[in-house]
Amino acid sequence: MTLISIPSNPVPEDVVSGTIKTPDGAELRFARWAPPANRKGTVCVFTGRSEQIEKYFETVRDLRDRGFAVAMIDWRGQGHSSRRLRDPRKGYVRDFADFEIDVETFVQQVVLPDCPPPFFALAHSMGGTVMLRIAHAGKRWFDRMVLSAPMIDLPGRTTSLPARALLKTMRLMGMGGRYVPGGSDRITGLDPFINNPLTSDPVRYARNAAILEEDSTLGLASPTVAWADSAFRAMHTFKGMNYPSEIRQPILMLAASSDTVVSTAAIEEFAYHLRAGSHLVIAGSKHEILQEQDRYRSQFWAAFDAFVPGTPLFK
Repeated sequence: MTLISIPSNPVPEDVVSGTIKTPDGAELRFARWAPPANRKGTVCVFTGRSEQIEKYFETVRDLRDRGFAVAMIDWRGQGHSSRRLRDPRKGYVRDFADFEIDVETFVQQVVLPDCPPPFFALAHSMGGTVMLRIAHAGKRWFDRMVLSAPMIDLPGRTTSLPARALLKTMRLMGMGGRYVPGGSDRITGLDPFINNPLTSDPVRYARNAAILEEDSTLGLASPTVAWADSAFRAMHTFKGMNYPSEIRQPILMLAASSDTVVSTAAIEEFAYHLRAGSHLVIAGSKHEILQEQDRYRSQFWAAFDAFVPGTPLFK
C-alpha cells in the first residue's frame, strides 16, 4: 500500500510497504525499512491514537542513522488500516486486546520473517499502553522497550469512577459508536498551532498537518465511547498494586513535563515500581516528544542511545 510523500516529508529510502491481515479480519498497513550496512537490529515503532506511519518518517531516518532497520504498522481503525465504522473519522476499537492482536500479527508476518534481530520497541502514548500490556503478559518479542509519554493515566479526574461509569453505561445502551461527550468530527492535528497540546515546534506541527491535508483519509477525529471505555479499562488495570513490579521487560519511559494529554505523574509513579525500568522527564516538552523542538528531541535520543544496545552511548 502506498505511503504518502510530500516535499516537507518525503518517504525514507529502501522501504517496503503493504498490508497484512489479522486472524479476526482487520487489514493493517505496514512499512519496513532495510537496515544500513552496519545493521544493529530492528526498531519497531508503534504510534499513538490518531497517528499514522507518515508522521514518523523523521524518526525512521533518525533510527536508520543509528544503524537500525525500522518496521511500523498503522493500528486497526486509523491511518490506512481498515476501519470498522461507517464513518471512518471515528476513533474506534472494540477492546485494547485487539491492538495486541495487531502487534502479534505484525511480529509474525513482518518482523520475524523479514527484519534482522535483535528487536526493540519504540512506542508513543497509546502505543505505550499496548506495549505495557504485552510486557505484563510476558510476551518477550522485544529485547527492550522505549516508551514516549505512555498513556498510563490521564490528567486530573478524567478517568475518575463517575467518568468510567458514564462511558460504560453509554456503551451498554448501544452508544459505543458515538463520539465521546464533547467530541467532534474535526480531524486531530488540523487545529491552529497556537495553544495546541502536542508540540511547541511550529515547523513540525505544520509538517504533520500538511500530511493530513494531502490525504485526509489518514486522519482521525475524536474517539468514540467504545474507544474511551476500552482505554479507561486498560488504564485502570495499571493501577493494580503489583502490576508494574510483575513486568520483567527492560523498559525506558520518557515523559514530558508540560504534557496535558497524559499524566506525567502517573508515568513517574509507574516507572518507580518497575523491576527493570527507568524514566526521564524532559523539562518543557509537550506530549509529542518526537515531534518537539530539537532541544527536547536531543534529550530523548540521548536517553534512547544510553538504553538500547548498539547505539553510541550504550554501555
